[in-house]
Amino acid sequence: MISFDGVSKSYPTPYGRKAVLDDVSVVFAPGRNLGILGVNGAGKSTLLRLISGSEMPDRGRVTRYGRVSFPLGFSGTFHRSLSGRENVGFIARVYGASVKKTLAYVSEFAELGPYWNMPVNTYSSGMRARLAFGTCLAIDFDVYLIDEATEVGDERFRRKCAAAFRERTRSSDIILVTHNARTLRQYCDQGAVLTDGRLRLFEDLAGAFAHYRTLLAEAA
Repeated sequence: MISFDGVSKSYPTPYGRKAVLDDVSVVFAPGRNLGILGVNGAGKSTLLRLISGSEMPDRGRVTRYGRVSFPLGFSGTFHRSLSGRENVGFIARVYGASVKKTLAYVSEFAELGPYWNMPVNTYSSGMRARLAFGTCLAIDFDVYLIDEATEVGDERFRRKCAAAFRERTRSSDIILVTHNARTLRQYCDQGAVLTDGRLRLFEDLAGAFAHYRTLLAEAA
């Protein structure tokens, strides 16, 4: 379970401060896979960083019960001057996972070939995404955070990722941010909408989609 108690977060823009969350109290219940909807700039990626602990709220408290992954898709996950192998070894140590097993899993899953031993700053965006997928999946988390990164690679690799995540959802939960409705329906059974500093949870995806469409229509 993850809970927010009076959480507020904002950041400066050329037009003043932008509120991502404004005094939000919410509980992300275990046993549910949550898909978060929101327009570009609503703060969905910031929300995932707050959940993971890689970013702190301005006010309020975030409580995590269990192991929560780093946000898959977060650009700050890897040190660009280190190789894929070195990055994965470091992350395994941070989370107390077996370095040998984690390296073996990611090496096979990410399919990086000789780039496995080359600096991450030589990778394409797709290669970095494959490295992130492999690293995230190689470590057992109670909650996996995914930030719009599920459509990487060719169709074969996407099927490979989908199968791996289906396996993880047998014992873990997923919190997913994406604009792809098909991806949300594939992975999630609960929806939420982030807008104007408010986060509203719905019992199912249908309610979240209906509310999101209403917001889009009003904005148009």
